[in-house]
Amino acid sequence: MRLFGYARVSTSQQSLDLQVRALKDAGVKANRIFTDKASGSSTDREGLDLLRMKVEEGDVIL
Repeated sequence: MRLFGYARVSTSQQSLDLQVRALKDAGVKANRIFTDKASGSSTDREGLDLLRMKVEEGDVIL
């Protein structure tokens, strides 16, 4: 089992830092954290797409 993390913000006024820090504090390795800066109406989420390609059965996403 591997642990992955995903963080997303939808506005330029928001920061990914707190979310990423929380994922690291939960034990997620930095190279397994995927992020996106996109509005909620956008379906273009490169970070989420990359995460989906990496995970395998039994992996956990936070």
